[in-house]
Amino acid sequence: MSEESGPATEAGTGDGAVDAPVGEREPPESRAPREISDRPGHGSLSRVETLRDAAVGRWDVVSPSATTIGRASDPASDVPESLRRLHEERHPAMRGHSSRIHRLDKLRVAHALCNHLDLTGWQRDRVLGVMEELDLTAFGSQRAVPKVALVVVRHVVDVERRRYLGLEDGEYLAGKSPDELAELYEAFHSIKDEPAFERLLEVHGLDKTSLNRLRNVLVERMSEQDIEERAFGRNPYRDPNLPQLRDRGPEAELESVRPRDEG
Repeated sequence: MSEESGPATEAGTGDGAVDAPVGEREPPESRAPREISDRPGHGSLSRVETLRDAAVGRWDVVSPSATTIGRASDPASDVPESLRRLHEERHPAMRGHSSRIHRLDKLRVAHALCNHLDLTGWQRDRVLGVMEELDLTAFGSQRAVPKVALVVVRHVVDVERRRYLGLEDGEYLAGKSPDELAELYEAFHSIKDEPAFERLLEVHGLDKTSLNRLRNVLVERMSEQDIEERAFGRNPYRDPNLPQLRDRGPEAELESVRPRDEG
């Protein structure tokens, strides 16, 4: 009897328990379920790291697409230039880098030309809106950004000046006498005849013959891309009956509730 129980005793554990044979063990279904925690930080971060990560996330970027990499060492310093270029998607490793830089170049050059020519805010926004969406491949060998920008400036400014005088309104012109029509057309001055614009044409190697030819290409491209009324930073589908944002300040509210003088 003792000889038969010897091997079983040797196979026992240190606390006197005897391991059950493989065939007699409990099936997995009958065991107590294992507790698995899905709380933040469990299994990967300590409690202190979790709290610090949650505190930083409260004041970090809101949109997941605006994720930033790296932070400044202290509030008084700034991130390195390499990280700033990465955040602003100006790094060559970012997908679509060349197209973004080309778009920024078009806006930058066009904005500089508008400032040099002292255009109005609306004319500048119209030029930038067209340049932002315009495909330059149709201009062939003359598709350099400064040259195309000058063509856009000439077209947009002349159209806006003609609209201001009413030369684009057929019904308005139909009620005018020949003398009044002559006065309206004499009042119109094209920007291509201004000295500042002529100097820019000379600097960038663009004569007036090429300017007129490229304008025809521009009109076709604007019609094909449906950007005739495009304006940078302005919504073309906005309800014109709604008040402007600049009219919704405290002064506008006081003006709206101020009693009007009767009589």
